[in-house]
Amino acid sequence: MLAGLDGLRLSHWKAEQRDDGVLVLAFDRAGESVNTFAQDVLIELDAVLERLALEPPKAVVVASGKAKGFIAGADIREFAEFDAKGTIGDSIRRGQQVFQRLADLPCPTVAAIHGFCMGGGTEIALACDYRVASSDGSTRIGLPEVKLGIYPGWGGSVRLPRLVGAPAAFDMMLTGRTLSAKAARGIGLVDRVVEPALLLDAAASLALKGTQRQFKQRALGWVTNTWPARQLLAPQMVKQVSRKARKEHYPAPYALIETWRRSGGSTQQRLAAERKSVVGLAGTPTARNLTRVFFLQERLKALGGKHHGIGHVHVVGAGVMGGDIAAWSAYKGFEVTLQDREQPYIDRALARAQELFQKKVKDEAQRPAVAARLRSDLAGEGVATADLVIEAIIEDTDAKRGLYAQVEPRLKPSTLLTTNTSSIPLDGLAQGLARPAQFAGLHYFNPVAMMPLVEIVLHPGMDATTQQRLAAFCRAIDKLPVPVAGTPGFLVNRLLFPYMLEAATAYAEGIPGPAIDRAAVRFGMPMGPIELIDTVGLDVASGVGRELAPYLGLQIPATLATPPEAGRRGKKDGQGLYAWEDGKPKKPELPKDYRAPDDLEDRLVLPLINEAVAALHEGVVADADLLDAGVIFGTGFAPFRGGPIQYVRETGVDTVLARLRALQARHGDRFAPRPGWDNPVLRG
Repeated sequence: MLAGLDGLRLSHWKAEQRDDGVLVLAFDRAGESVNTFAQDVLIELDAVLERLALEPPKAVVVASGKAKGFIAGADIREFAEFDAKGTIGDSIRRGQQVFQRLADLPCPTVAAIHGFCMGGGTEIALACDYRVASSDGSTRIGLPEVKLGIYPGWGGSVRLPRLVGAPAAFDMMLTGRTLSAKAARGIGLVDRVVEPALLLDAAASLALKGTQRQFKQRALGWVTNTWPARQLLAPQMVKQVSRKARKEHYPAPYALIETWRRSGGSTQQRLAAERKSVVGLAGTPTARNLTRVFFLQERLKALGGKHHGIGHVHVVGAGVMGGDIAAWSAYKGFEVTLQDREQPYIDRALARAQELFQKKVKDEAQRPAVAARLRSDLAGEGVATADLVIEAIIEDTDAKRGLYAQVEPRLKPSTLLTTNTSSIPLDGLAQGLARPAQFAGLHYFNPVAMMPLVEIVLHPGMDATTQQRLAAFCRAIDKLPVPVAGTPGFLVNRLLFPYMLEAATAYAEGIPGPAIDRAAVRFGMPMGPIELIDTVGLDVASGVGRELAPYLGLQIPATLATPPEAGRRGKKDGQGLYAWEDGKPKKPELPKDYRAPDDLEDRLVLPLINEAVAALHEGVVADADLLDAGVIFGTGFAPFRGGPIQYVRETGVDTVLARLRALQARHGDRFAPRPGWDNPVLRG
């Protein structure tokens, strides 16, 4: 340790003097497996930096003392506590001050980055003079604060635009996108990329020798942050953001752009503007709900643990869902065999899988090995050696049970048998099985590569170990598992069905599809329900309707009452309720004087909310948090609202009930409040 640090009792930071005079300051947060910035961590760092400023070494390298990862960012748990206490401003100020003290050190400073470098981790790296990153594939650098309803508040939004230029900086901050080490080097965020074993030596060398950044990068950092450039670029950025996020729903991107647009002067003035803006955002319902969604996601991730005992996955059914489940499993490292009754079905699925691998596997040299993990298996020989069998054939109880009768006798004793059914109750499917304890639903959502949720569908005869292994498997393929009861529609489809049904009813009444979609998007849905019906497929929607309508006591409008004509199933045929071109719906323009009914938004959304209350009442999921998590990650339900149950809490039970009863009086008993509205959980 450097002499100037003698006497300091350090819990989270380790200082070691190298022979070349460089001090390595390693962050190793005590009692935690991952480095995150809590206030005691920052206070300790502040004390170290204060001493180093008085007695500086030749240079300082900031590194991680953990074997895995650099810094994950701020401690979100603590951040939420500060919000509750009203002390967010103090925590933001401290972070800014500590990182500025690092920036002001009278010796060269370098961040040595290996593994994840997120949020506050990237901000402390930006406060250093230089940055070196490891070439390891795990190294990802990002500023994801916008996903929590805020933006970088420890100097990141001040320093990044001036380092890499405003366009590249805002692309990172407005999207929350992460960069590989190579990509970060490409924009000038990182000065060097080296092998992991050489990281500290390279950082120390850079600190001692320095480097001259390219003139183009320096010029870009200066010219794009001048007053005229900010006035020119800001409106263009706002226009781009508005295509994806409404200001009233997600204020953070707009606040970030506006603060940058109007803030000049010294670093301290710009930090003050950043701090004021971020503190204001942190207290908004959007930030609080997005923080809640973060914790919901962490809960789902923790459900299964790591031990699944699965190496070989066998998928029966090479349609869109089965084929994509097989391809995704292979991409995530599993050996996969894919079976169907005819080879052309398998061939089409394998062709789609190649498209996925080309998109996801950036290193061309690795693609053949990934593709080799997915094998055609027309005869179903993989059943005998599989650890997990996923059935993804047609939605027909008899067909599925017939398949199980053929497959189950050939399974190894430890093998799990699962179904990807989207709505059929598992009690009926489990009848006749010799080992119902190892049978479950594993319900993916379309498109598999994009949708993060998988429902683990339970039934009374299922073993707890089966649920645990499947949850661990979901985490291994980077999906979020949520356990749900095996009743019709499970959770997500059960709640989506009344929403889509009411949209189809409104459409049948003559309300234009674009007006219906616009009302849902205005509420915060990722896409409108008419577009969603076409995306899911009118054939699938009709099949789910036949299963769910009797169970929920709902009438199906003509649009969904019968299977669609050939070639008119929706997006996959290029024609449904809309015409489709290049994967996008061609929505007719609404007349300029058209005005949608005032209650249209409530007509669409409240049936979903009503059914959420009923599903919670019936125990479809264990608690309200799991329900909100399932609906957000399974449907994209307005994350800034925190989920259906959180929406009821914030809006007020009595208010929502009054709106339901008004719809009931106007449109019929399908809007009658469902059982469960007396649940005290709804009142927070």
